Amino acid sequence: MEKEVLKEPNFVEELVELIRSDIPKEELLDRLSDYHENDIAGAIEQLTPEERKALYKVLGAERVSEIFTYIEDVDQYIGELNIENAAQILSHMDSDDAVDVLEEMDDSVQEQIVDLMDEEASRDVQLILSYDDDEIGSKMTTNFIKIGYQLSIRQAMRELVRQAGENDNISTIYAVDENDHFYGAIDLKDLIIARDGHDKLEDLISTSYPFVHDHERISDCIERIKDYAEDSIPVVSEEGTILGVITAQDIIEVVDDELGEDYAKLAGLLAEEDLKETTRESMKKRLPWLVILLFLGMLVSTVVGVFETVVAVIPIVICFQSMILDMSGNVGTQSLAVTIRVLMDENLTKGQRAMLVLKEMRVGMANGLFLGSLAFAFVGVYITLLKNYPAGNAFVISGCVGIALMVAMIISSMVGTLIPMFFHRIHVDPAVASGPLITTVNDLVAVVSYYGLAWILLINVAGLA
Repeated sequence: MEKEVLKEPNFVEELVELIRSDIPKEELLDRLSDYHENDIAGAIEQLTPEERKALYKVLGAERVSEIFTYIEDVDQYIGELNIENAAQILSHMDSDDAVDVLEEMDDSVQEQIVDLMDEEASRDVQLILSYDDDEIGSKMTTNFIKIGYQLSIRQAMRELVRQAGENDNISTIYAVDENDHFYGAIDLKDLIIARDGHDKLEDLISTSYPFVHDHERISDCIERIKDYAEDSIPVVSEEGTILGVITAQDIIEVVDDELGEDYAKLAGLLAEEDLKETTRESMKKRLPWLVILLFLGMLVSTVVGVFETVVAVIPIVICFQSMILDMSGNVGTQSLAVTIRVLMDENLTKGQRAMLVLKEMRVGMANGLFLGSLAFAFVGVYITLLKNYPAGNAFVISGCVGIALMVAMIISSMVGTLIPMFFHRIHVDPAVASGPLITTVNDLVAVVSYYGLAWILLINVAGLA
């Protein structure tokens, strides 16, 4: 008897079928309560606009707001609603999620919706929108619990229950003093297991809890926030008032955005591109560095021209130019990636930076020695068998290729480390400046190393001319 394999249920298909059925609204609402909001969000994306509008009426604004947090391009679904219904749904969303939706809308529509939102939600949204995109305040949420530090444990539990109806980030509770200034934090678990409900709450408060200021640059504090690995970190004003919190989910999103920006910078772009950008906008991001690299490429071509006598005398050397260029470029890019990652640590000493340069050069030399030996053997065999050169001459040429490969990899490792360090030293973002520049510089290094050694070893020493 064959064992039946348990199939993974497809909740989205079930939901689409359920929503399109003719069951009464009350029964539909009751059955939908058994499903996770993420699955309902997946089903909503497969419905027609008319079916979605009918479903919104059944679910109600509060449940719809919870579902919308799981939809990536939620602005297009909000756009199907009239202004009043959109404002009602956004009022129930966490302030940071509502801001994410509003930022995708036209300024005029955004202003209308914010005006129609309930007073507290509108105030929170306007606060977050007031920050620049690169300030930590623009990423915070006002969904958190705060209580007075002078309460007893029993009073704190009652206050927690009262606020939990509107704020569900309850794993960490924030304490404030009589002036509403941030005082410390309490772990929910500690509050729950506290035995004597009449003890002072202050005994449970961690008064040295980490926090960030609302106007701090994201790039300046994100590593510090990550190091604490807390569920949430409070965001306070210059006066010490707690304005909101940065949750673990917010941190993941910020890190993802930072990685995307760094990836774009390494490609020589000023910012990430997306599918909605026009051709003109994309060109403005890419063209400046391409113009610079055009002139640097002309410099490389000029250097190649200097060694045209080598190519004229020993034409076969040009066959291996691309191999030398590619390998040196790859090594330089690897060193660049390692160096930029290390430079994120602002506490790095001069000695540690010097050790990094030496380490990358050692790695380049070890890899170059291994790959150079392989090139010596295989290139020698290739020239002998396929190009019909005498074995002696073939392995002299392959020896030159192997040595040039090793030298180019050592120098490229050093260049890939020193260039980002130089830009970091003069306060220029090394990710922006190093990415496009490193490839061209390594091409120049590889060309000079290869043809220079070919001229010295093959023409002047071996006399193959």
